[in-house]
Amino acid sequence: MLLTGAYPRTLDEKHRLAIPKLLRDALGHPQKSVVYIAPGTDGSLSLYMEDALSGIGDQLAQASPAGRDVRAFSRLFYAQAQPAEIDRQGRLRIPPELAQWAGLAKDVVLLGVRDHLELWSAARWETYLGEMQTHYDEIAEKAFGNPAAASLESAPPARPAQPR
Repeated sequence: MLLTGAYPRTLDEKHRLAIPKLLRDALGHPQKSVVYIAPGTDGSLSLYMEDALSGIGDQLAQASPAGRDVRAFSRLFYAQAQPAEIDRQGRLRIPPELAQWAGLAKDVVLLGVRDHLELWSAARWETYLGEMQTHYDEIAEKAFGNPAAASLESAPPARPAQPR
């Protein structure tokens, strides 16, 4: 499952979010209709299918359960994560406490982020995008460990051209 794209959406008065058909299909709806909504990062909410949520648990299981950050993250994340069902109209109800936590009002943006979705307030997303987009190349280099620079560092020095 590869989730991509940014989709401006509107939450109705009952905190229902219409999931675009393209994303519903990628999630496996209608066979899979339960999504887990949890606190995300940078003020967003994360929406996971069960297998992606299990992957987070697998990653946490590899860390020391005695680690303070592992315990704190596990408590904060799992205590607030809630299952929600995508209804027949393709809508998902965002729990009010999570909507409040993420500062969601009427205008929101739904993002496909590889194996999960993120839900942002439209204003917060525009601010984040404005701040981060200008640093895209730097962020990419850090995310991928700057392979181009590493290959240049390991390459032998170029020899000056020999006259013929």
